[in-house]
Amino acid sequence: MFTEKLYYKDSYIRSFTATVLKSEMEDDGRYFVLLDKTAFYPTGGGQPHDIGKLNNIEVYDVQEVEGEIRHYVEQPIELHKKCEGVINWDIRFDHMQQHAGQHILSAAFDDHFNYQTVSFHLGKEICSIDINVDSLSADKADKVEQIANNIILENRSIDTKWVTQEELSNYRLRKSISVSENIRLVIIPDFDYNGCGGTHPTSTGQVGLIKILHWEKQKKQTRVYFVCGNRVLRQLQNKHHVVQDLTTKLSVPQEKLVEKTEGILVQNKNLEKNINELNNQILEFEAIQLTNQIEIHDDIKIIKMAFQDKTMAELQVLARTLIGKRNDLLVLLVSDYDNKLQLVCARSESIEINVNQLLKQTLPLINGRGGGKENFAQGGGEKVISAEQLLLELIHKIKVGI
Repeated sequence: MFTEKLYYKDSYIRSFTATVLKSEMEDDGRYFVLLDKTAFYPTGGGQPHDIGKLNNIEVYDVQEVEGEIRHYVEQPIELHKKCEGVINWDIRFDHMQQHAGQHILSAAFDDHFNYQTVSFHLGKEICSIDINVDSLSADKADKVEQIANNIILENRSIDTKWVTQEELSNYRLRKSISVSENIRLVIIPDFDYNGCGGTHPTSTGQVGLIKILHWEKQKKQTRVYFVCGNRVLRQLQNKHHVVQDLTTKLSVPQEKLVEKTEGILVQNKNLEKNINELNNQILEFEAIQLTNQIEIHDDIKIIKMAFQDKTMAELQVLARTLIGKRNDLLVLLVSDYDNKLQLVCARSESIEINVNQLLKQTLPLINGRGGGKENFAQGGGEKVISAEQLLLELIHKIKVGI
């Protein structure tokens, strides 16, 4: 069923009257209505859908499904009934600012550096475009941002025009058109010519401002994050609150925040180094204590111990320290950490037991995973038995032969 798309004619339509052509429920239980005309924009072209109301019933989603523009509503609406549609204008105008801003930003990248936009995403807070270059310098980003904002300050018109396929050759299009009929161009004269079905303001000045936030590499492309219009003010407010909070907590003016932060990072790095050294000293002391608890099983000298809350890294350091002190030890260490079991099996060179094989034959008892070498292996799994029981299982496998 055909739905007249009012937003194609005028993005500024905030309310309209329409007739319900279809009122149904999808398999997932969501109600939708199809209207003879609509000003609601459905998700598409990188732009999210509008929201609003139909006869004071919330429209929370709008999608184009098999050529139908479906308005998803919180409750069904009677078939053939006249509906008063109202667009949520704050969200619509925000989308208009972001989408027009994207056209301007993409055109600036293309004109000055020949970087074409290959995709666009209009998010709830931040927008992004992917450009076909694998890296972007700060200088080029600043230049493009300046050019884009100059276009906004010039308050150029943003026009829409319906053309035929034959007429396309009269325009300097940035990318090829994917349709052969009902072709709608969005035009910023002498700057940008694009096929687009989205909503836009009537002049660049209404975009307000464009700010590039940051960018990152995406395979062989670069994803550029940006905001336009009222979102720039929100970004500024949020960042200002953060800066003010930091200046208060760090007791420094804004211009010295970076210097102060760098100092704190260096200090923390030194503290972490000292903590690691102290932890190693503690583990060294624990290793000495453990050498007094050697057990002998089948002529094999074994140190076995169950711990609470020791990390895998600590178990590994402890095991390496023990086998480094003696050349005749088998070390079995288990830790109950974060409600899981972790274990390390290690041996001195004179011991002929393959601890990797010992570990892998034991791990199924705790649905675990792990591995290593013949003389040093580690792993972990679920706490289906106690740490002490796991140690007994290791000893049992040694006695029966692995």
